[in-house]
Amino acid sequence: MKNLKKAVYAIIFTCTLSSLFQCASPKVATTNFEQQTPFTVKSVVFQEWYAGIKVGGTGINVFVPVSHVNDNIAFNEVYFRNLKGKLVKRGNKYTAVLKHPSRNYTFQKAEKPIDYPFDLKDDECVISYSENGQIKYHKIVSLNEVAGTYYENGPPSIYSRSNSNSMATLDEALDDN
Repeated sequence: MKNLKKAVYAIIFTCTLSSLFQCASPKVATTNFEQQTPFTVKSVVFQEWYAGIKVGGTGINVFVPVSHVNDNIAFNEVYFRNLKGKLVKRGNKYTAVLKHPSRNYTFQKAEKPIDYPFDLKDDECVISYSENGQIKYHKIVSLNEVAGTYYENGPPSIYSRSNSNSMATLDEALDDN
């Protein structure tokens, strides 16, 4: 009887301990990065920006020039310095505006959100893309930084910028009343 009690306690202890370690495991799944991609990524550039209005904040513009893109490829997001942004096609490159969560003027690296899927160095980014409906990730190392920019009328908007060859543009009002 004494051995049976010990066995029951051992089983309960083992189950409890294993369930605790299972809950403590990382919530982010291990991601396999694609080494060979069906497109070519040229030198990726980023640019810090700050807004001129009182609570405009700061952020980073990321420019991802790609070539040889197949029709079955759709670019989704870029992950850089604990920030995430949607990639939008602008000519032969994709652009993302990553807004710092703080509304104050700061160029400090953003705190890593709990659900942020990657551990990246400050000069690395990850782009997500869909190939035939399957989401894949490609890690890019050694990003190049260009001089920062100032947006007088607030944070940049990737949806309403005028078509311009300059890196920094002013947002235009959509209403002409």
